[in-house]
Amino acid sequence: MDADVPGTVLKRERTRDAVLELIESRSPGDAIPSERALCSLLGVSRPTVRAAVDELVAAGLLVREHGRGMFVAPAKITQELVAGDRSLTVPQAAGAWSSRLLEFTTVQAGARVGRKLRMSPAAEIVYVARLRLVDGAPMAIEHLHIRAELVPGLSAQELESGDLYEHLRATHGVHVHEAVQAIEPTVVTRAEAKLLDVPELSPALLFERLTSDTSGRPVEYVHSLYRGDRYRIVSRLALGPAAEVAPDREGHHPGIPPGDFAHGDAITSSTRGDIQTGA
Repeated sequence: MDADVPGTVLKRERTRDAVLELIESRSPGDAIPSERALCSLLGVSRPTVRAAVDELVAAGLLVREHGRGMFVAPAKITQELVAGDRSLTVPQAAGAWSSRLLEFTTVQAGARVGRKLRMSPAAEIVYVARLRLVDGAPMAIEHLHIRAELVPGLSAQELESGDLYEHLRATHGVHVHEAVQAIEPTVVTRAEAKLLDVPELSPALLFERLTSDTSGRPVEYVHSLYRGDRYRIVSRLALGPAAEVAPDREGHHPGIPPGDFAHGDAITSSTRGDIQTGA
């Protein structure tokens, strides 16, 4: 690296890029040189290296371990959004997903959820909170709010088995048609940080999703918190026609219980907030 590059910002950016190259050439868990070694290798000052490293630690690409050094962080889970002909489809995220039920109860909707579901605040909903894990590591906290009138007798086991929408379709003739999803940046609270095994106020992605049936009636409202250090969104934009490929029905959609949209119903996704959705 040219140590005489003018401008502190440019120096830090080039230092960050150089460290990023070291990270990308290694595997998760591999060590990278110490800050002192990086200063010598890159020909820049200690504060410049530290600022670049701090940025990469905050982005979830590096992990500092006191007394041991710096290591490449675990790979991020990638969720790809693909623009189709009629809707923005949501392919499943990578990894082996599992769930841990945190709460399952029937309560009154309340003012905010009642507005979302277009029902009285006094009307009942089924509320479900669960921790989502990838390869055994906590990844997200999901909060589901479902019209209780649509799911009489719904059990936690039925929900976890992925039969919710099949239950609605077969038992009550409710056909899910559309989901509108928004994504925005946020930070985790102390309680959320404990569940997700991250520091308090760590960056996160908030997914909010409203599902409607074929008559336009809201069926379910979901808000989910995903770890910002382990989860990333990538947009793939279709610029021309391509051969149709049957979608893979296995996997995980953020904010969507397993088994949802199993019959190919459209998903419409929108984003808001300062999020970079390109790779």
